[in-house]
Amino acid sequence: MRGARSGALAVVLVLAAAACNTGGGGDGGGGTAGPCDPGDKASDSGIGVGVAFDVGGLGDQSFNDAAKRGLDAAIDAGAVSRADCIEPNATGSNRDDNVVLLADEEYELIGAIGFAFSEGIAGIAADYPDTRFAVIDGFATTIATDADNIVDLAFKEHEGSYLVGAAAAMTSEAGTIGFLGGQRGTGLIEKFQAGYEAGAKAINPDIEILVEYIGDDTTAFNDPTKGEALSAKMYDGGADVVYHAAGASGAGLFQAAVAADGLAIGVDSDQYLTASPEQQPHILTSMLKRVDTAMEDVITALAAGTFEPGFKVFGIAEDGIDYSKSNTDLMTPEIIAQLDEFKAGIVDGSITVPETPEG
Repeated sequence: MRGARSGALAVVLVLAAAACNTGGGGDGGGGTAGPCDPGDKASDSGIGVGVAFDVGGLGDQSFNDAAKRGLDAAIDAGAVSRADCIEPNATGSNRDDNVVLLADEEYELIGAIGFAFSEGIAGIAADYPDTRFAVIDGFATTIATDADNIVDLAFKEHEGSYLVGAAAAMTSEAGTIGFLGGQRGTGLIEKFQAGYEAGAKAINPDIEILVEYIGDDTTAFNDPTKGEALSAKMYDGGADVVYHAAGASGAGLFQAAVAADGLAIGVDSDQYLTASPEQQPHILTSMLKRVDTAMEDVITALAAGTFEPGFKVFGIAEDGIDYSKSNTDLMTPEIIAQLDEFKAGIVDGSITVPETPEG
């Protein structure tokens, strides 16, 4: 069922359509197949999936790319008949317009990749009762409390950050490490910081942790230049390992690590695998936030008729959080054994990881 929108918004959507990657789905799809089009892998499931990316878009080697991998996995599993994805403008100010554009194309499921979509979808979802909305890191269901077509997919980022914090402390020779955050003040990135600090202090209670945030809005996740400058500041301040939770801005950390001959820790995806040969020796590990798992799960659930609205959380126990071991030169058996011991403690409840930073 299509929702009624104003004529003014229709003009905006026509302009947005010209800039989107079309997947050939829907009555108005057409055009050249975009990066989310299932092509010859399209199934007869009848499930169409639209994906609205957040700032940074495809190629961020982090959050958005992980969501795309989840869509690809669902396509490979035969759960998707058609798909399309849209990237936002540089500030993300057209997020809601992109969601409406996909909803008007009558996709059965729309994946919104980022917490910043929550308020908009809480208002939009009622206009499209036959469309399901999945919000990564979302809180839409806390606003639209009676909505039966929204699921918020959340993660226990603090758990994985605890593990890489321990790895940082075990590797640091200086006794000083750093944390680079993207947007401050939402509580989300602070969860990464809290877990990282706690994990590091579990290894070395006296470790010094430098902290820098890039900004106060979502553009902080798409500013690698500032990410590099703040990372360099921490290396210059004595840190020899820096962890980022800053989306595409984290690319700046890797550049700074090379320049300072320091170590970096990636986030969301295994960023060692997408780094340049020059950067790879400087990437200790990555905190794996399995956005791909969450996306694949919600798509295949809808295809199987088992979609459930509400709030779903992925942690270590749910295989939604982990750490990477790709850098075999740095991730020694000793580090891996310690991190796996901490994982077991988190799962069995003997370790409680804080969600807010100290102080």
